Amino acid sequence: MDKTCVITGASRGIGRQIALVLGEQGMNVVINYRGSREQAEETAAEVENRGGRAMLIQGDVADFQESEQLVKACVDKFGRIDILINNAGITRDSLIMRMKEEDWDKVISTNLKGAFNCSRAAVRFMMKQKEGRIINIASVVGLMGNPGQANYAAAKAGIIGFTKALAKETASRGILVNAVAPGYIQTEMTDALPDETKEKILKHIPLGRLGQPSDVAEVVRFLSLEANYITGQVLVVDGGLAM
Repeated sequence: MDKTCVITGASRGIGRQIALVLGEQGMNVVINYRGSREQAEETAAEVENRGGRAMLIQGDVADFQESEQLVKACVDKFGRIDILINNAGITRDSLIMRMKEEDWDKVISTNLKGAFNCSRAAVRFMMKQKEGRIINIASVVGLMGNPGQANYAAAKAGIIGFTKALAKETASRGILVNAVAPGYIQTEMTDALPDETKEKILKHIPLGRLGQPSDVAEVVRFLSLEANYITGQVLVVDGGLAM
């Protein structure tokens, strides 16, 4: 398959799984990472084992110029960018009375501004191509809120609004923009939670289990390759948590 995708924050967790699933489709997969080079290299090797072509690009999506360089490097290498997946994200959890200004700013800069930075760079090329897909990884926390995550919830709610606005701006040029909102997915982040906390979470999930990165990656694959008449939507992948 002669398609090229850029995945931000793709060295581990959901981003890694998305890279593997799209690599299986024979895509050119640009794996962005900020600090986890060894994990990014492992992801790249596995993408190629599954039939894709991998390219590693280090960069902080919160930085406007580095985001532009990320997209430009992709186009310089492969000639185009078909799919952008804005997945990079961080947490700095704390109740708002204790939350430091820097923790608010860092989460908003990475999780929300990062999506803007990369999308702005990618849209310029996609408009010339008259086609493209942008998929933003939001969260059910952006729909429901969560104590101790005011910064994260604000960023992810912002992603949803950003998705809808960008979808309306770019639809006439053949660019589809959607969001995926995962619930509690089993990653390094959730593995660190105390067992008591996990048990409380499971009680609120109708399907009775945490999600897997593959649950999210398959929805991203659908939006990337099959959903030709869907734009401006938020697909919730949470086992029923937000019902």
